[in-house]
Amino acid sequence: MANVVVVGSQWGDEGKGKIVDWLSERADVVVRFQGGHNAGHTLVVDGKVYKLSLLPSGVVRQGKLSIIGNGVVFDPHAFVAEVAKLKAQGVGVTPERLKIAENTALILSLHRELDGFREDAATNSGTKIGTTRRGIGPAYEDKVGRRAVRVMDLADLETLPLKVDRLLTHHNALRRGLGHAEVTHDAIMRELISVADEILPYMDRVWKILDDKRRAGERILFEGAQGTLLDIDHGTYPFVTSSNTVAGQAAAGSGVGPGAIGYVLGITKAYTTRVGEGPFPTEQKNEIGEFLGTRGHEFGVVTGRKRRCGWFDAVLVRQAVAVNGIKGIALTKLDVLDGLDEIKVCTGYRLDGEAIDYLPASQGAQGRVEPVYETLEGWKGTTAGARSWNDLPAQAVKYVRHIEELIGAPVALLSTSPERDDTILVTDPFQD
Repeated sequence: MANVVVVGSQWGDEGKGKIVDWLSERADVVVRFQGGHNAGHTLVVDGKVYKLSLLPSGVVRQGKLSIIGNGVVFDPHAFVAEVAKLKAQGVGVTPERLKIAENTALILSLHRELDGFREDAATNSGTKIGTTRRGIGPAYEDKVGRRAVRVMDLADLETLPLKVDRLLTHHNALRRGLGHAEVTHDAIMRELISVADEILPYMDRVWKILDDKRRAGERILFEGAQGTLLDIDHGTYPFVTSSNTVAGQAAAGSGVGPGAIGYVLGITKAYTTRVGEGPFPTEQKNEIGEFLGTRGHEFGVVTGRKRRCGWFDAVLVRQAVAVNGIKGIALTKLDVLDGLDEIKVCTGYRLDGEAIDYLPASQGAQGRVEPVYETLEGWKGTTAGARSWNDLPAQAVKYVRHIEELIGAPVALLSTSPERDDTILVTDPFQD
């Protein structure tokens, strides 16, 4: 059986949480391999709503092992709060059911503060990126700068003070330059020690666990956070997140070889949304955008920010298919389009008068591309809650088939509501 990587093929918010939860019924292990608590997943299980931001979606299923991989940046206080929230909803998160990679870098209060300082300064200068102010970027900077405090360091009180000193040498210089007070060594030590006993029971050698599980033939589901277009290398830079979000990161971010990945499933919304700043060629700043946002409940799970909405952009998804090696897509929120007289799809761009079939890499060019639309007939029937192709209006089926042609990938799953069981299975991603 193939191990499966789930990635977003747009700017995130495609409905990964529900799909991962749906797939996790057939998986033995669910792994989160990148990002932090800056991206949320909403799961609806038997009418009960769970909102996750750091924990893998598999935690709401009994009998599954959930793993936070080394590619994640980990806020211990956010973790403790999320575990407590789930416990209040009747979901027990224990060290037997959840493992955190020992070499995972931590997000501390100084990371969150620095993120806010920079975003405030950028807002005043008109260069705002639109981060969640959760400290994700600064934590990744420290990881790459080889000064991060990692989960394993919480167990070594002899060397932890030295690591904190090294971290503060960098951060206090930044804070002085930004006109803010320095952070004391004792404050950071107290912050770390206060959560160590709650975090360390979950720490483990994740790479070894995954290797053993793989060799035993167990099914592993790798779960990404943000979408492909927010990838630090392949997204709409600089309006991106601070990690690699593409499928290739699943291996590096969890400690397995690339050969352990068998099937890449791209989660794709039937229209397009994004949160925050940056280019958005098919954005609709009109009644259509309002319709999509209202019907689709387009607000961020973590931040509550209103999402920008627009028509389906086949250019972007086609590029995501290539970059990730996507074998099939899970198409979500088709029901949001119910009742529209006509539906537009972006099939190409024009850049300075020239027709192109890709998103250019430069920020300036991304801001100048103009979408080329094809208009399709809408449908009056409903797709909400459909569980077979026969339940779908003919024009809805035609729309789905046309998307497959435009992006060069088949639909493997079709989601017709937030409910777990309202899913049409076309191809089993776990089947070799």
